[in-house]
Amino acid sequence: MRKFLSFIAVICTVMTFAQQQGKLRKVAAVGFLNVENLWDTIRSADYIDGTKDIKNPAFHRSIPLDSIKFLEAEKYDGNWSDSSLKGKKAVRYQSGSEEFTPSSGKNYNTKIYKAKLANEAKVISELGSQYTKTAPAVVGLIEVENRQVIQDLIKQPALAKFDYGIIHYNSYDYRGIDVALIYQKRRFTVTNSLKKELKVYGDDGRREYTRDILVVTGFLDNEKVAFFMNHWPSRRGGEAISLPKRNAAAALLKQQMDSIRTADPTTKLFAMGDFNDDPVSSSLKNHLKAQASPKDLSDANPYLNLMYPLYKKGIASLAYQDAPNLFDQIIVSKNLISDQVTKDYSVFKAEIYAPAYLVNKEGNYKGYPFRSWNGDQFTGGYSDHFPAFVILQKEP
Repeated sequence: MRKFLSFIAVICTVMTFAQQQGKLRKVAAVGFLNVENLWDTIRSADYIDGTKDIKNPAFHRSIPLDSIKFLEAEKYDGNWSDSSLKGKKAVRYQSGSEEFTPSSGKNYNTKIYKAKLANEAKVISELGSQYTKTAPAVVGLIEVENRQVIQDLIKQPALAKFDYGIIHYNSYDYRGIDVALIYQKRRFTVTNSLKKELKVYGDDGRREYTRDILVVTGFLDNEKVAFFMNHWPSRRGGEAISLPKRNAAAALLKQQMDSIRTADPTTKLFAMGDFNDDPVSSSLKNHLKAQASPKDLSDANPYLNLMYPLYKKGIASLAYQDAPNLFDQIIVSKNLISDQVTKDYSVFKAEIYAPAYLVNKEGNYKGYPFRSWNGDQFTGGYSDHFPAFVILQKEP
């Protein structure tokens, strides 16, 4: 297999908007990481108790399979969505749950799980730290199984001292993976959170269950912000045939961003995640209308893709079948862009984080992200994606 040499095994600067004199003194890092199948070792199912309020974590929670017999449930053959399940109690089995257990081909045991947690915690703790000298204020997570694995993650020694809170909702994704957000409680105060179900359909007209978009609003160091965590439908079946699903995700994301921006134009917006498309793809350019340059921003087109310049330089965050892609992106609203440092946060720079230990050093996958799994073999690696972050700055 051809060596994928276009990955750059260094920390790659994407864009710098403001030049500061002297040392940055008030900064914050916001980033995200695809944690590549962070599952616990227990085979699970989703239990939906539609008698609870939708925002109550007990409405839709992950449970061990051996707990099902103790819970009231009914046979359910309808569409899986929060609105359809109101008033009902049902069990949804996860197709990916059995793969990550001690009895599977992966022999996914407690030792491997603990190593996986430590690896992901190390990466998260370092995002932006070369600028901030601390862990990131807010971090998005992609490919988490349930709330428990996030709780185990933030208790790791690399993260525990930062006192992270969790925002997570179970989705109806066919594999059973979700997106989530963790945040330093002393820096970010949550005012609201919700999930927006993405409803996409196959050629046969049947719904295909995928990840939700997580929407979180609050105050970051006393500034009003909103975060939108994404893990859009994959390119399974081919890029072209699957594109309408990502176009639908882009339309839903834009609707959510526009809604918050209309309600309060001062809110600063961050959309981030694994979009399964590049910055030049139709979903991002034509449906989300994420702009390539600050000079292209306007009231009609207020969202800037911070990763576009990096993409143009040939930098990638992952590779699939030897093709480089920059699927991991951060998109911000225009009120985060400034040509000078002010009393409010603005973007200083955005980066793909690829230190040497996150890069495969040999073999057919030299230069690729050092992923956790090679088939059923645990490699001791970290993720099949490089993470991304943005550094915010303001006057001290």
